[in-house]
Amino acid sequence: MPTTLEELVERVKDIGRLRSIGQLLEWDQDTYMPPRGVTARAQQAALIAGLAHEKLTAAETGALLGAVDVNEGDPVRQTIVRETRRSFERASRVPNELVKSIAEASAVAKDAWVRARKEDDFAAFAPHLATLVALKRRLADHVGFQGEPYDALLDEFEPGATVAGLAPLFAELERHTRELLRRIAASPHKPDVGILTRHFPRTQQEKLCRSMAEALGFDFSSGRADVTVHPFCTTIGGSGDVRITTRYHEDFLPAALFGTMHETGHALYELGLPFEHMFTPAAEAVSLGIHESQSRMWENFVGRSRAFWVAHFKELTALFPESLEGVTLEDFYRAINVVRPSFIRVEADELTYNLHIILRMDLERRLLRGDLKPADVPGAWNGRFSQLFGIVPPSDREGCLQDIHWSLGIFGYFPTYTLGNLYAAQFFEQVQRDLPDLPDTLAAGQTRPLLDWLREKIHRHGQRYRAAELIERVTGEPLSVQPFVRYATRKFSEVYAPQAS
Repeated sequence: MPTTLEELVERVKDIGRLRSIGQLLEWDQDTYMPPRGVTARAQQAALIAGLAHEKLTAAETGALLGAVDVNEGDPVRQTIVRETRRSFERASRVPNELVKSIAEASAVAKDAWVRARKEDDFAAFAPHLATLVALKRRLADHVGFQGEPYDALLDEFEPGATVAGLAPLFAELERHTRELLRRIAASPHKPDVGILTRHFPRTQQEKLCRSMAEALGFDFSSGRADVTVHPFCTTIGGSGDVRITTRYHEDFLPAALFGTMHETGHALYELGLPFEHMFTPAAEAVSLGIHESQSRMWENFVGRSRAFWVAHFKELTALFPESLEGVTLEDFYRAINVVRPSFIRVEADELTYNLHIILRMDLERRLLRGDLKPADVPGAWNGRFSQLFGIVPPSDREGCLQDIHWSLGIFGYFPTYTLGNLYAAQFFEQVQRDLPDLPDTLAAGQTRPLLDWLREKIHRHGQRYRAAELIERVTGEPLSVQPFVRYATRKFSEVYAPQAS
């Protein structure tokens, strides 16, 4: 006879398996599903989401949780019980019909968003956005919050985080960012970014992206790479089936190259989670902020470093001999680290990226509070964008329609991107203390020491520690904006310094 704890663990695994089926359906919709399949897919997604919610909130789950001591068993079992109890208590407050309504509305809205973005027609997407905002406000009311509705949604992705806790960090980061941007704008030593907008054939980009994913440590026997409208990473079968996607622009190399590195960073985290605890919280990421720290570290702290391209620049120029003729390693390094206001978040530089997140968080909070009507989003977006960047998007496609998140019903997610940047900088400072020869290692084409460090310090723990505890355990300090400020100041002061002739 299985013990009560064993019964609970098996039930948790079943819930995880159902959710993974939902992720497979989403991946298929975003990659290969015929366009006319959206209606059936919406119903399928709603069914799977409903079944998982029913199983999580069932009386049997509550009885098992009530009969198990949270301190029972080893740390793995304790993690499973603690996190399942948290999910159970949160989900039990939400009616199953609301869960199914959100899943179905999201599947339909995603298809509408793809078409609206393609046709630059926000009005066609606005009714779907209004529906999802109303549904998510209902969700926030059911879950409960002490500060504002946004807190209830933020907590889903970054457990324990609140607007009151993040606002001072983000305000400090915005202040430092604006100051550094003023200094950069005043520098006459601008990188030549034109080398990145030459012709880069897609077939060659595909070879490059696969090679770079492998160079970072992605195992294609446990994953695959595909093409989609908006890049993402998803896990279908634990660390045995992790999938990434990207998008290609033949006249802009960084889109696919760094998009692939970013999603590979997510994938490496998933591939490093303990396979033996698949479908349980013991094999799930700490939070979306910690997850994003992994993708941003590989994309920026490694992928945009000079040391990394010392090892890989020859391969790059061999793939694009005509496009990069006469371009030096230093030219390329400076070009990929240019800082300038841009419209597209996923293609933004490291410094202005966080301003994109601050914009989105502001608008989401207003939508959830009811201070901003969904139909008025384009105007609000452009006004805040002008305030932050000094430019206005020429179209909604390059403005409020660019991200997929709202069409998925995902609100409260965007702040985790900036949290990821802050976590990444703080982790990377510690990495450099622990691995002082890391630049030489990367220049020699070896990324394994860094990956091993991340596996040991972060990946293997699953959800054993919350984000605030994990950052202190690894670095000895609570989360701070200062490591990122030091990193950015040092790096961009160098990029924009006078160049030796």
